[in-house]
Amino acid sequence: MLLDKNHIEQHNNRGAKLHALKLAPLLNELPQADALINRIAAFQVAIPSWALGTGGTRFGRFSGGGEPRNLEEKMADIALLHQLNRASGAISLHIPWDIPQDPAATKALAADYGLRFDAMNSNTFQDQPGQLHSYKFGSLQHADKAVRKQAIDHNIDVIQHGIALGSTSLTVWLSDGSCFPGQLNFRQAFQRTLESLQEIYAALPSNWKLFVEYKAFEPNFYSMTVGDWGQSLLFANKLGPQAYTLVDLGHHLPNANIEQIVALLLMEGKLAGFHFNDSKYGDDDLTVGSINPYQLFLIFNELVEGMNAKEMNHTKDLAWMIDASHNVKDPLEDLLQSVEAILIAYAQALLVDTDALKKAQQHNDVVVCQEILQTAYRTDVRPLVAEARLRNGGALEPLKLFRENNLRAGLIKTRGEKSVATGL
Repeated sequence: MLLDKNHIEQHNNRGAKLHALKLAPLLNELPQADALINRIAAFQVAIPSWALGTGGTRFGRFSGGGEPRNLEEKMADIALLHQLNRASGAISLHIPWDIPQDPAATKALAADYGLRFDAMNSNTFQDQPGQLHSYKFGSLQHADKAVRKQAIDHNIDVIQHGIALGSTSLTVWLSDGSCFPGQLNFRQAFQRTLESLQEIYAALPSNWKLFVEYKAFEPNFYSMTVGDWGQSLLFANKLGPQAYTLVDLGHHLPNANIEQIVALLLMEGKLAGFHFNDSKYGDDDLTVGSINPYQLFLIFNELVEGMNAKEMNHTKDLAWMIDASHNVKDPLEDLLQSVEAILIAYAQALLVDTDALKKAQQHNDVVVCQEILQTAYRTDVRPLVAEARLRNGGALEPLKLFRENNLRAGLIKTRGEKSVATGL
């Protein structure tokens, strides 16, 4: 359900005067303001197909109604997001939750919406109806070769779906691990996982990348077979040049220095990209920037500095995807907030005076280093982000426009009060 373009134009006209007043000081203060706006305008964040439904926990799930009932409706929701913020122009499919029945038609529909297909995501962390072998005790690490083959075949099948849609990467996240000491042999589990990943890697087209995602705990609580960035990097290095480490911001123990992890992976040329969210305790999957926006800024500061050092394209050379879901928010509103937080952190990082920071670091001037970073962080860059969106044809205030036009009510009217998104 796309919004009439006149509504966006009217919304922007109403806010134009105030926006101009907020933007003017930044345009005067920042000599590079126009270049910054262009960089922000080019930045795109992929939306996973499963994120359009209300999230939940093992205790319950509370749907808000109007959820997308199939892949086509999920694509329509992402198209609506992209229409509002002009920064959500990619969709990341999760197989087997969202298998295209007619890949050509799905690809054509995406093109009509102005969307492309980002990384494909395989699912071997839960059993599917009619599945021959269970993943209760792991998938790619499983002691039973038949279970491993089933998981390998699934990943290769996901690659084939991606080829048909124009995707060029596969994300593998494993829930494999153990809950109790002695449950498995760590070395053998690692070796079996590596051998399984090698078979999947061999099936990659030459222009594809394989992303190995890690997680410190859950659903297994004694050990995870890919439990941290070091283990993921070890797999990626052993697999070859098409394999990379994917960082999910929630997949760390509390107080982990994620920005340092990012810097080192980028230095090694092994950073795949990100699944963005925020967390208080663990993998909470909270709205991006809702808990620790300063950490998000520090991560982007390392990203910008590292990508510039390697002359990388900020928009295309790393994979950016939201992996946030919460059971007390409207999913579309949550996604709008998350994309906004990412763009704000990115814009703030672009403001860091890198030359001055390097000079202060060279002289061990800790105070000046802090001042440089916090000056950028405390700059209200929201007018720059809004201007970038405006130039791209989006709304000055996407969330406000979403509510002004009662878009959730429209979705409920079309899809029903009790509709539940597939795949959750």
